[in-house]
Amino acid sequence: MQGYIYLLATVAFTVYGQIIIKWRMNQVELPSYWFDKLKMLFTLVFDPFVLTGFLAAFLSALAWMAAMTKFEVSFAYPIVISGLVIFTTLLAIFFLGESFSVMKMLALSLIVFGVSLLILEAR
Repeated sequence: MQGYIYLLATVAFTVYGQIIIKWRMNQVELPSYWFDKLKMLFTLVFDPFVLTGFLAAFLSALAWMAAMTKFEVSFAYPIVISGLVIFTTLLAIFFLGESFSVMKMLALSLIVFGVSLLILEAR
């Protein structure tokens, strides 16, 4: 059970980081010149919201390291990736107003089905 908590933490921290950084980047417009782009991105690195996204990425890496003490990577990685795809997509739709389509729903359903088969095989 502890291993699954590590996997859940990996997904949760990663999804948080992706959503918060995308949310923050939606609030700015990058300048057209590369030097100005670079300057703006370096400035955004110190934005408190962006910093929490970086912290979440670090915590996700720690959770992943802990998960690797409990599972084979060939089992854990598909679970994490599917969690990332599902939760990032759903949160992006609900919190960021990104598009939703029947095709996206079908794709997410196939991912859930595939991961379910993987978990059933491991039992």
